[in-house]
Amino acid sequence: MSAKVALVTASSAGLGASIAQALITSYRVVINYNSRPQHAEAVLQQLRHLSTAAGIPFDDGEPRAIAIQANVTQTADVRRLVAETVTKMGRLDAVVSNVGWTHIRDFSNLDDNLEEDDWDSCFTANVKSHLSLLQVTREHLDKTNGSFITIASVAGVKPSGSSLPYAVTKAAQIYMVKCLAGMVGPNIRINSVSPGILMTVLCYQDFVIGI
Repeated sequence: MSAKVALVTASSAGLGASIAQALITSYRVVINYNSRPQHAEAVLQQLRHLSTAAGIPFDDGEPRAIAIQANVTQTADVRRLVAETVTKMGRLDAVVSNVGWTHIRDFSNLDDNLEEDDWDSCFTANVKSHLSLLQVTREHLDKTNGSFITIASVAGVKPSGSSLPYAVTKAAQIYMVKCLAGMVGPNIRINSVSPGILMTVLCYQDFVIGI
């Protein structure tokens, strides 16, 4: 039987890449990227190293890891991503829906948090993208009694974070997952994880450089 397959969205850097690295010894992994193929290739090479170090062949008749380009805020791209995943990997057992978006604002200043484009972009990435990905992957996860995990934020639990639109839509994401658990269970297990600030490269660039 083929090893289980995990799809990790937005995984060419940062938290997504770290999740892929943590999964590679237990799962065959699909890396998703939007616009940085060179970063995705670097993650694939890291996965190759980790797999080989663990004594797991990286290319042994079936790929241990692949990278697929898709903008997961676009439904057509989501459908293509999932179809290509199942075609190339043969199955789907776990999804880590990691995409998110924010525009850093002054959280204490109401007037700085009213930009309509910020609200629309946050809702699209932080809520709708996860719903769309679940809808498209559902038939495949049903077959494998799979898992669907969304990456939320502590900003959705306690008023805080990079902006008001981000915090509000992360709270909506968490509540949506609670609702969806009753809709797609028990065959599919769905959860959200709410980390605090993570010192990834992007976070370092946004918050540390210049301070």
